Amino acid sequence: MTDAPEPLRGLTAEAVAAARRAAGWNEIAPPGQRGLAQIARGVATEPMFLLLLVAAGVYLLLGDLGEGLLLGAFALLTVALVVWQERRSEEALRRLRALGAPQARVRRDGAVLRIPARELVPGDLLLLGEGERVPADAVLREATGLAADESLLTGESVPVHKRPALAGEALDGLQPGGDGSPLVHAGTLVVAGHGLAQVRAIGGATAVGRIGGALASIDAAPTPLQQELARLVRWLGAGAALLAGLLVLWWGWQRGDWLQGVLAGIAFGMAMLPEEFPMALAVFLALGAWRLASVQVLARRPAAVEALGSASMLCVDKTGTLTENRMRLRRLVAADGSELVLDEGGELPEALHPLLEAAVLASRRGATDPMDRAIVATADAARGMAEHLHADWLLVHEYPLTPQLLAVSQAWAGPDGAPHVAAKGAPEAVADLCHLPPQRLAQVRAQVEQLAAQGLRVLAVAQGVAPPGQPPAQAHDHDFTWLGLLGFEDPLRPSVPQAVAQARAAGVQVAMITGDHAATALAIARQAGIDVAAGALTGEQLAALDDAGLRAAVRRVRVFARVQPTQKLRLVQALQADGEVVAMTGDGVNDAPALKAAHIGIAMGVRGTDVAREAAAIVLLDEDFGRIVGGVRAGRRIQDNLRKVMTYITAIHVPIAGVALLPVLAGLPPLLLPAHVVLTEMVIDPVCSLAFEGAPEEPGLMERPPRPLHERLVGPALLVEGLWQGGALLAAVLGSYVVALQSGLHEDVARTLAIVGLTAGNLGLVWLNASGGRGLRAVGSGLRAFGWVAAIATGVLAAAVLVPWLRAVLHFAVPPPGALLAAVAAALAAVAVSALVHWWRVARVASR
Repeated sequence: MTDAPEPLRGLTAEAVAAARRAAGWNEIAPPGQRGLAQIARGVATEPMFLLLLVAAGVYLLLGDLGEGLLLGAFALLTVALVVWQERRSEEALRRLRALGAPQARVRRDGAVLRIPARELVPGDLLLLGEGERVPADAVLREATGLAADESLLTGESVPVHKRPALAGEALDGLQPGGDGSPLVHAGTLVVAGHGLAQVRAIGGATAVGRIGGALASIDAAPTPLQQELARLVRWLGAGAALLAGLLVLWWGWQRGDWLQGVLAGIAFGMAMLPEEFPMALAVFLALGAWRLASVQVLARRPAAVEALGSASMLCVDKTGTLTENRMRLRRLVAADGSELVLDEGGELPEALHPLLEAAVLASRRGATDPMDRAIVATADAARGMAEHLHADWLLVHEYPLTPQLLAVSQAWAGPDGAPHVAAKGAPEAVADLCHLPPQRLAQVRAQVEQLAAQGLRVLAVAQGVAPPGQPPAQAHDHDFTWLGLLGFEDPLRPSVPQAVAQARAAGVQVAMITGDHAATALAIARQAGIDVAAGALTGEQLAALDDAGLRAAVRRVRVFARVQPTQKLRLVQALQADGEVVAMTGDGVNDAPALKAAHIGIAMGVRGTDVAREAAAIVLLDEDFGRIVGGVRAGRRIQDNLRKVMTYITAIHVPIAGVALLPVLAGLPPLLLPAHVVLTEMVIDPVCSLAFEGAPEEPGLMERPPRPLHERLVGPALLVEGLWQGGALLAAVLGSYVVALQSGLHEDVARTLAIVGLTAGNLGLVWLNASGGRGLRAVGSGLRAFGWVAAIATGVLAAAVLVPWLRAVLHFAVPPPGALLAAVAAALAAVAVSALVHWWRVARVASR
């Protein structure tokens, strides 16, 4: 039996190397990445940078060259910090794109390989199947029912049917679109059938390359949370600009010093701007997606990182997700009732030869389908089967599986030209092909139930007689004879029971949706620890339910069997209507609507089709269910750390804005100048992405219910806690400043004490929020980063106080040791009070 003529073995390694030297890589252009110049231009339009430049200009107008140059240096340092942060995000996204790069199946040196699509060269033999995106322009050498959606190139959404190229056929000048073409084009989608094609053009030489089309692997569109924070920052920015403008007018009107008023307004405006919100979120989402990739979960859309932590229902396929997808043919049951439990390489009784022979004829060698591979491997290994493999027969027609008939039939021609037909598929479908009488059908159903109850996946096999002449249009036109049943064993992954238990402990329900027999599904579900108390709901029963009935059913049932891919969408919608946050796995073309409709669509990275991967927000790289649960854990950790950093940013801006505004309104000497705001910001920016992003998960992370999707990540409770923490620190810092002034100390000494206290309190707030008040060890991998930032901040502040020219530029003075300790103690006492309030709130919530 041969699927391809012998010459179609593909390129050798030497031929591939030579073709690559001549044609290069199969890529149109690398995904857009912002360079250093682009990032720097973006920073130059940021309000903080512009305010720094204005402040530097004012100081120069006042003749204060030192402060002007210092603020200019701070402006450059701000650019450097933002560029560093964005490069981290860009690098994480670049790595994600590499993980999500499209793959191609090729035949090289007679072996079928899966390679990155960019490694294709002209002359390569491509294997194309339903749901795959064509990775290069190619000419078909073999095709069975192949149709492609070429709307990317033609604008026509109707699929066009393809045929193999004729010997010596002229191909130049053929354009995309229209039925009957032997050409397939890069970027188009195979929607039916399969084929073998030879690559003609790659990269920029393809049809899509010539018009500059490209498909992105990672979608970096802004998430709802990013949009929400952007709106918040715009409102706060507008408010800061308004209040800063009023402060300038008030200062100039009351004191007649307009330039100093401008400086006071700039300091207040800089203190009010929470520009860290969008930066922290962008870094967290990019690095969070990279952390998910480390547990084999590829987040194609940043919104998936947000949503994963809220998942309340995981709807998973059985084969390859809960099981190992290592299908093995375990049982043979012939039509006469004789049965055999197979051992690898064992001898097969003669009575079972026809059953396995027909199963091989109904399968494809080199296929990706695990059952086809298991059948062929068993036949090749079984002694006495060599004469039944028919290596010299030619495949003349294939009847693919359809939603109406869940069976595959293949027609072959022997050396004498005699036709032979074999079919395999769902037992009820093959029984329909064989027109079994009711009594025999009842016997078959009993045999199927018995095999399925053992956790075996069951297929039926039949052989047929073809009518004379051309192959008929449909499989039903053959006269089929029932040959028996095949039972396949696919072991449960060892990690699944523990992962299911973890998910249930975390308040996440697990539902199995499979095309398998109900008894098989229930047997595997029991082994996995999935709730089977309500039994299984079959696709036939599902179709008979109205929407209200289905919503009632999904509240109880956790096993869905004999489900068609198109029915998955109804299940997703029913679960969502019942208030669940749904994560759905899928791998086929018909799964795409359900994957798009689910809150979190999860495509299979190995056996999933390209269209499924493009519809999904997440790609499961190794298809292990435990990875999904690991993704939920990582998603919850990312959500927690985002909440922590948002609380911190809110908290630290309260004392910064307060000490910039309140002393001025009270008639006291200005406490905070623009340079002091920048000094504080130099601590905030790196801390946000280092200490907080690296913070470990909270205790009991997977023992609490998921966060409702409608609950805001940055909600009123978080803002209130941030305002409380910031208010306590503001009171301590202002208290130190006022006491110092009333004690007769110079205003530069009082300013120094206040800013030292503010810096100490700032670091204390980092500890409190990053650790949840659980000690420095709880800061986790962010502890080293926190230590470096604290050491640098302390060193810079010490230099600002002890180096004479810096001290003069910043209007600092060396304070008395006792007063210095008192200012630091007051700030840390404010942090301690905030920690006590935090612990009290946590204890109160835990006691409910």
